[in-house]
Amino acid sequence: MTDVSPPHEIAHLARVELLSPKPQETVDFFTRFLGMYVTRKEGQSVYLRGYEDPYPWSLKVTESPTAGMGHAALRTSSAEALQRRADSLKSADVEGTWSDDEFGFGKTFSYQSPDGHNLALLWEAEKYRAPAELRSKILTRASRKPLQGIPVKRIDHLNLMSSDVTAVKQSFERHLGFRTTERVVDGTVEIGAWMSSNVLGHEVACMRDMTGARGKLHHVAFYYGNGQHNADAAEMFREYDVRIEAGPDRHGITQGQFLYVFEPGGNRIELFGEPGYLHLEPDAETKTWLMSDIDTGLAIGGANLPVETYFTYGTPSPLALDQHIEKFSAPPAPAAEREPSPAGAVS
Repeated sequence: MTDVSPPHEIAHLARVELLSPKPQETVDFFTRFLGMYVTRKEGQSVYLRGYEDPYPWSLKVTESPTAGMGHAALRTSSAEALQRRADSLKSADVEGTWSDDEFGFGKTFSYQSPDGHNLALLWEAEKYRAPAELRSKILTRASRKPLQGIPVKRIDHLNLMSSDVTAVKQSFERHLGFRTTERVVDGTVEIGAWMSSNVLGHEVACMRDMTGARGKLHHVAFYYGNGQHNADAAEMFREYDVRIEAGPDRHGITQGQFLYVFEPGGNRIELFGEPGYLHLEPDAETKTWLMSDIDTGLAIGGANLPVETYFTYGTPSPLALDQHIEKFSAPPAPAAEREPSPAGAVS
């Protein structure tokens, strides 16, 4: 049996950097529609936070020729935990580097997942201190709820696309102490895994890239905690011509409420309503979904998660979104020539 790291050494997902070929439009999407605050501008990057994010930023938008994820960082539960997790990765010959040059955060260990995703671990983090005009009367709220768009509270989770779900999953389990709460298998192949370091259903997920590519981003999710906000956001996006991919609905896997949209730079964003099932049992077993149950796993309410994007499109993408949809929406081949239809995971 594979040895795994002690649980609870990773506290939560702290931040994600999104790359965008349309940086101003991407920033406008997050501020105008999702009510995020800009906290800093530096070089080709803009730093943003939701009104309940505890740190100076949870989202960094950086200008780039292509969309994608620059990096994602997880905060450990202590300085000692950070060192232990870095040592665990190094013991498996995972190359990493130390730095401390990111706004609002200290000593950071950066490395790559087995599939090539840029990941980082850190402990030192500034606590956000709101200026007088943004201070909330609610003591557990880092700043006032903004009066713009339908504001998200905080960053929620990250979903990676991978050529090998099992390899990525095992790395998170072994070196970071994550537990896999749910997974999807197609025969003997894992095509989706939802992993958590706390009571949430997942903070990192990984789904198989049906195009065979490596190291892509599927989506970053931001938290509402209220299903009505997802419905209101869908109406807002329709009114202002923001492309909706799927939802609002509820996944069977995680039981989380979802709404998927594409921001102008091409990255997929999920709005997370009610958080879904909380894993309070310390010895809970991984729930395994089979392909025979995948319709319920994907969307309890029957929403269509389109094959032409949901199971094949991630960033960076060799094709623009419209081109990708055109390619993967081609009429099916005759039965004798047809490949097995893509199947995948959610949220």
